[in-house]
Amino acid sequence: MPQFGQRRRATARYGDVRALDGVARTPLLPDTLYRFVDVGDGGGPQVMGTAEREALGDPMATTFFRRGFFPLTAGEVMAGLDQVGAVPSVRSYLISEAGQLGDAPGLVKDFRFAVVRGRGSDADLMISTSATDHTANAFLQVAAWDDRTGRFNFYMRIDRAWVWCGDSYTALRPESRGRACFDSHVNGSVVMKELKQPWLHWHSMSAAIHLAPDDPVRGSPLFGFLTNAEVLEPTIRAAVDRWTTARLAAATASGTIEHPDWLLRQLFTTTTVNLASSTTECTSLDDRPTFTPPLGFWLHNEALLDVLGIPADFEIPAMSAPAYLDRLRHYDHRLTEGDFSQPGDAFFAFVVPEPAFEDLHVVDRMIQAGILGARFVACVLMVDFPNPVFSRRRARLFAHCPTTPLAVDAGLDERLAQAIVAAADDDASPEAEFAANWAVPDWPDRFAERIDDYVRAVTARLGTPQGTDDYVRLAESRRREFRWSKLAEFTLTVPRTNIPDNAPLLGMAPDGSVHPKT
Repeated sequence: MPQFGQRRRATARYGDVRALDGVARTPLLPDTLYRFVDVGDGGGPQVMGTAEREALGDPMATTFFRRGFFPLTAGEVMAGLDQVGAVPSVRSYLISEAGQLGDAPGLVKDFRFAVVRGRGSDADLMISTSATDHTANAFLQVAAWDDRTGRFNFYMRIDRAWVWCGDSYTALRPESRGRACFDSHVNGSVVMKELKQPWLHWHSMSAAIHLAPDDPVRGSPLFGFLTNAEVLEPTIRAAVDRWTTARLAAATASGTIEHPDWLLRQLFTTTTVNLASSTTECTSLDDRPTFTPPLGFWLHNEALLDVLGIPADFEIPAMSAPAYLDRLRHYDHRLTEGDFSQPGDAFFAFVVPEPAFEDLHVVDRMIQAGILGARFVACVLMVDFPNPVFSRRRARLFAHCPTTPLAVDAGLDERLAQAIVAAADDDASPEAEFAANWAVPDWPDRFAERIDDYVRAVTARLGTPQGTDDYVRLAESRRREFRWSKLAEFTLTVPRTNIPDNAPLLGMAPDGSVHPKT
């Protein structure tokens, strides 16, 4: 579990390879490509041989490494790609957790660029680097699509050398899962945490990052390609789809699903999250009677309503702005890092983790491919449905998933349903809850009634001071669980409160009440 007081700098996003014993003792040779996949055995990077380099088919490898070139800066990467006409479409995006906070003593803006290059609309190469440091000292990380393998390759430059940190499939392997760069690219895809409007922390149509005329960001060669985050969102979604499509095709090509549990964990567990917020700026709450927290806080609406088509019909719950502001003061919400501390919420109010698009997309594609039926998926997601993320009850069902190869046409969902129902020996267990769902014949309408009843209960409780207090505490509980993940790279990403880090974690009940998790 990470220490909350520590701030993970962008240089550590792919894992601090230099901190490993083998690397600390042996400096990396310049102008060399290394292979390093962290499997926890203490081994360090190994020089990639010619055959290994030739096997890499992404634009970074074909433009540079296979030709013996090793660019040191983002500018050199861009120039080298331009010189050979590789992935000619270019856009850059600006992000900073402090970019919308204005200037304040002790506040470090830490601007970064995300650069996307491709052929047409495809994102073939993505660069992450400092927006103010244009030297070889800046962090430089690349994800590049390999048409040969149907995977992303992940690279980072360390000193004057480059390290191949693995590919998308490496993220799925038990020995490397969650390690090094796969602590954030947990499922092997590209990541944009704040994926939806208002794209918190990004330069976008919802909130521009204002730069002074002499700001060093303007001096970056990447600034001329600056585009808004709402353009990046569909690019990231398409990149996730690209990997998901290739992954499912490879997983089922032989007629056998080699690792069904690798796919199913994205249905049963929260492998990662996106961050969502209201579209209301925190500073405008004083002038509003109510505001609308993100719907993904209350339920997994994109899965239940959009993908599965459950015909729930409800008004999206609104929260009293004065009551919320009172709770912000009561729990001392603030953005804090080092010597900087600012009372209040994030720039956009009520930022919380919600189910990740990449998890949902795998499930959606499995339904489309006939691997899972919509009824089965609905019965799983309606277990503990008021807790769309970090549900211990749904995660417990994952223990019933097969871990050995299974024929594609073997009826995976029916077999798994039978296993879960057979284990339902306790009426209060998640297995029993699934079994009750599985027994419902007209499930879309019955599940819609349950969702409507739940949202009405939430709305009623929002009309009370205790209800608002409960949901503010629940939001902080879920942010705490997010902060425990390595996806929480920066302490300014979400606000902190005076609620202790070791306070009991909270969950929601179908009657809208909030209670400690069991």
